[in-house]
Amino acid sequence: MKRAVPVTAAVMLSFACAGPAYSQADYPNKPIRFIVPFPPGGGTDIVSRLVTGKMTEVLGWRIVIDNRGGAGGSVGMEVAANSAPDGYTLVMGQTSNLAINPSLYSKLPYQPLKDFSPVSLVSMIPVTVMIAAKAPYKSLADLISAAKAKPGQVTFATTGNGTVGHLTGELLQRMAGVKFIHVPYKGAGQAFPDLLGGRVDFFLASLETAIPQVKAGTIRALAVTSAQRASALPEVPTVAESGYKGFDANTWTGVLVAARTPQPIIARLNAEITRILEMPDIRARLATGGAPVQTGPKAFAALLKADTEKWARIVKEAGVKVE
Repeated sequence: MKRAVPVTAAVMLSFACAGPAYSQADYPNKPIRFIVPFPPGGGTDIVSRLVTGKMTEVLGWRIVIDNRGGAGGSVGMEVAANSAPDGYTLVMGQTSNLAINPSLYSKLPYQPLKDFSPVSLVSMIPVTVMIAAKAPYKSLADLISAAKAKPGQVTFATTGNGTVGHLTGELLQRMAGVKFIHVPYKGAGQAFPDLLGGRVDFFLASLETAIPQVKAGTIRALAVTSAQRASALPEVPTVAESGYKGFDANTWTGVLVAARTPQPIIARLNAEITRILEMPDIRARLATGGAPVQTGPKAFAALLKADTEKWARIVKEAGVKVE
């Protein structure tokens, strides 16, 4: 008589893993929610729709954009952090809500380095110093001169407290020895009317956000904050060229999923996003607002860690507080 062979824990685990492994193999088999943590019309939204639109066109995936603006991107990021780790909720994170917010908020509702698994960077974009076309300033020097002549009266708009635009403005005023008044908005779509109406003096936002308005002739770009001039606006000087040596402040965007999402799904997403970003039309489109950047999850994670440390230093030095 043969003795029954006991079912070991290892065997049980192999059976338990069989179901998820199978479901991962046919991923995705339902619509994917893509959270954009800002309102429609801003740089993050523009990049997100460009990439997801191409993914739908090429891959046939159903991707639904979900704009969740508010609190400098924190609202949307919290929703993404609390989503099921199954690859069916993606989020377009960026410098502000991932690398800056941890040093601004003592009670941030998510922890970027713990609650997310990076998938791929998408773009690296400079901030643009922009004014209404009818504004009297002809250069960044003119704007700074006005701020020196009217301390505490020159205003600058951004897409929210603690964003890259906000900290760029804080850094600029410290380096220039002037005092601006910060006017935060929920997104670029809300800031532009006030800029064009003369209710704020200048706007600090991503180059991607500025390009359509520059082409339409409604605004003028006085400077970009990258170390080199932007290929999309080669005639516009950098802030460093305008007298502030070493000034360099960029924002990036990248796709993430909730932590504990299975690695095969992350690898699939990274491979497909990389393929999309390498397409000539997508590269050309992203280059108009910065530079397309595709990386593996580990490289993205390393950048996130390094930038978190960098912006924490700037927040401390500038004494920025949003709470």
